[in-house]
Amino acid sequence: MTIGIPRALIYWKRPCFWESFFKNLGFEVLLSPPTNKEIVEKGVKISDPENCFSNKVYWGHLLWLDGKCNFIFVPRLKATEEKVAETSSHLPPRIASRRSALEYCPKFFGLPDLAKILVRTPILTETFDPRKEKTEKTLVKLGKKLKKNKEETKKAWQIAILKEKELKEKETKKFFEKIHSEKPKIILISHPYNLYDEYVNLRVKEKLKKLGAEVIFIDQVQLRVNPPRSYPRESVSTVKFHWEFGKEIMEKIQEILKYKTCPVPSERSEEWCGVAGAVEISSFGCGCDAVLKEFIEKEFKIKKIPFLYLIIDEHAGEAGFQTRLEAFIDTL
Repeated sequence: MTIGIPRALIYWKRPCFWESFFKNLGFEVLLSPPTNKEIVEKGVKISDPENCFSNKVYWGHLLWLDGKCNFIFVPRLKATEEKVAETSSHLPPRIASRRSALEYCPKFFGLPDLAKILVRTPILTETFDPRKEKTEKTLVKLGKKLKKNKEETKKAWQIAILKEKELKEKETKKFFEKIHSEKPKIILISHPYNLYDEYVNLRVKEKLKKLGAEVIFIDQVQLRVNPPRSYPRESVSTVKFHWEFGKEIMEKIQEILKYKTCPVPSERSEEWCGVAGAVEISSFGCGCDAVLKEFIEKEFKIKKIPFLYLIIDEHAGEAGFQTRLEAFIDTL
């Protein structure tokens, strides 16, 4: 039996967890290919015009999988717990908090229902809501749909967690290597499905690296348990965001801004490795980003750090991106 997973949207939030989980249950996993022109055109053609560009890309991946597998896994995303603790790293991407919940984009809520209309392949889904039942119990229900018992499901889940933990440790190591680089450091801000999809973001990371910058993705920033003393700074991010992505992004921006820029390389330390500039990428039509962008930009303006805002859609051209990035690097 083969389970298909669209390589878009929520896949990039936890790119190894579900793939590993299903493989450990004994199933074949079919990922849709990296985004390409054909996939985008299919998604744009079938999507509602009001959908953001990232949603249109998702539908293209879904259509590519149709007829190629036994089930297509489409999580029903509603919300996630407000406080992300070390013990919560095992939670699947579709969760709602027992206390106060942080919402995902409303367009995520109905993904399984819309998918059932758009494709003939059966949709595999389950709603994870810790307010109603423990995550482990919900996973067991998902396993039962695939005719797997409780022990098999638990074992597959634990192995997937260990693999995800290994990847996170590697990302942590890479982050601290980059933050201590002598190259000008550019923080790239967006949702994971924009950051890691090179076709969607027009290979912005590659372009910045060719211009001599060290690129750090916002989700790679590590929130330290015992951070070093930070210099006093004004902040405009006192607003409590009810969007999961928004809250996470703002917390990591506050963290990265704790790293100062040291004029003397020999005196460089953990606190003296600041970013030289910030680039935010937003999908055209994203309501969350329309609000979040103002808060993000003000955070960097307060510290007089150059900030560039780029909007991506199916009509975006590489030439225009390249010109804007070159001009931005010149301002550093």
